[in-house]
Amino acid sequence: MRIPGGLDENFRFLVLEVRKQVEETLNFLAEPSQLLLERINNRDDYIDTMKSLIEERSYAFLIGSGIDRRTANLMRSINTIASNLERIADFSVNVVNQMQYLSDARILARYDFQPFFDETFRALENITEALTRQDISLAFAICQAEFHIDSLYKEAFDRILRELGAGAHTGDLVTSLFIFRYLERMGDSLLNIGEALIFAIVGERLKIHQYQALREHLASSGIEFPITDTVEFQSIWGTRSGCRIGTVEDKGEEDRPQRVIFKEGRAAKILAEKRNLERWQELMPGLPPRIFGFQQKDNSASLLLEYLGGCTFQDVLLNSEREILDNALFLVTETLGTIWRDTMKPEPTGARYIPQLLARMDDVYRLYPRFERDRVRIGGLELDPLGDLLRRADEADQELTAPFSVFIHGDFNVNNVIYHHNEQRVHFIDLHRSADSDYVQDVSVFLVSNFRLPVQRSRLRVRINRVVLDFLRFAQGFAAEHGDETFAARMALGLLRSFFTSTRFELKADFAKVMYLRSIYLLEKLTAHHGRPWRDFTLPEDVLVV
Repeated sequence: MRIPGGLDENFRFLVLEVRKQVEETLNFLAEPSQLLLERINNRDDYIDTMKSLIEERSYAFLIGSGIDRRTANLMRSINTIASNLERIADFSVNVVNQMQYLSDARILARYDFQPFFDETFRALENITEALTRQDISLAFAICQAEFHIDSLYKEAFDRILRELGAGAHTGDLVTSLFIFRYLERMGDSLLNIGEALIFAIVGERLKIHQYQALREHLASSGIEFPITDTVEFQSIWGTRSGCRIGTVEDKGEEDRPQRVIFKEGRAAKILAEKRNLERWQELMPGLPPRIFGFQQKDNSASLLLEYLGGCTFQDVLLNSEREILDNALFLVTETLGTIWRDTMKPEPTGARYIPQLLARMDDVYRLYPRFERDRVRIGGLELDPLGDLLRRADEADQELTAPFSVFIHGDFNVNNVIYHHNEQRVHFIDLHRSADSDYVQDVSVFLVSNFRLPVQRSRLRVRINRVVLDFLRFAQGFAAEHGDETFAARMALGLLRSFFTSTRFELKADFAKVMYLRSIYLLEKLTAHHGRPWRDFTLPEDVLVV
């Protein structure tokens, strides 16, 4: 059976990500590390986002069959609420079944379990009213029950742990701990119910900490709560960052910004973006979105950003007239040239492209295990194992440094450039990876992000090829102007890195193979040149043309 609504790719990626999550959880149990812990937590955000995207597109498919969105949202919420109510009932059964393992049922009375039930009963009593009255305050109170139950569980857990240290009645103590754990899991289900109610009311799937952050941002911006009176939230799907991103529109006030962007995610990533946004604003005011608000709580943080009108460079490339596309590309190159010249520091720097590739290699092999080749012979030609080629390329990578550093975007793909035709300017978004580095990093990412657009029609491919080569000419001109003699070799490194790592996002095996083979071609050409002057290396530009 074929999955409807174009969901096949989303579903396959979700399965892959969950599999990676389970694998890394196993690795963490065997050998704990802070880096692995952060990767698991970050992937959890991405998985949550992907799951919501699949749900959104699934119900959009139903809406296309005649169901209005509000009714579909209500049905989704009711389904989630029902599932979690069923889980609470299961946890009740589990609690009861655990009692048989106590040597004396009265042992449990030593611990104060009544508050767990009081919190649960209060939340359950509010569910129907919150749904029928569309009362977001009641939904919020249901969510808060989970926090209170967590606190109660911590007290019970600490006490039982202390008593276990005494070494007596260990069986009864462990059973008591299991019982309180099931009571705590009831709180988790209540949180899911509260978030489902918020979704039914607001129309977007928000976790409670995201909703809290959004509400506080809007309040500090002068927009009155409750947000459902004048404010609508709509997710921006398709990000792989793990951050929750959405547009917030205030329809009640004409003298304030009508739209803003809300972005919530891991604190380290959001903080990095905030710092970079501030630096970009100093360098070129108006190039990045303005910051209207920032908040941090524990390990998460959020930004309220200026909504930038216009469209992405990808939209311009695929849909606009030739004159508009040429103008957009001119503005992009002029802006980059200005930034590079203004931020240039005469310090050699390297982006280290091969380590970037190696860090993503497992994800590529998980999707395309046949790319992990051993030494093979084709006729009279013997090909080296990929690992050997990469080791030799890494030696070259360490030698190849740019003669200067500039401030780069860090993820300069066609969706992170906004073009505003009426204002005749461009904007940069998604700036958490910006840093002083090799400008070839941005050039290579931009070129491959154009190359990998899923376009087959020859007319559009001609446009894409022209943009790719024109942008390359711009970068080559900048290199020549500033005496960058190793530009071509570093460009080969950047391109082979981007071609190779891009295959992990491409489920069309034929096109993934095209990018993989071009990466290998560049890898072999680069390693074959190693030992000769890098200024003599010639970049085979045909790898960028389809």
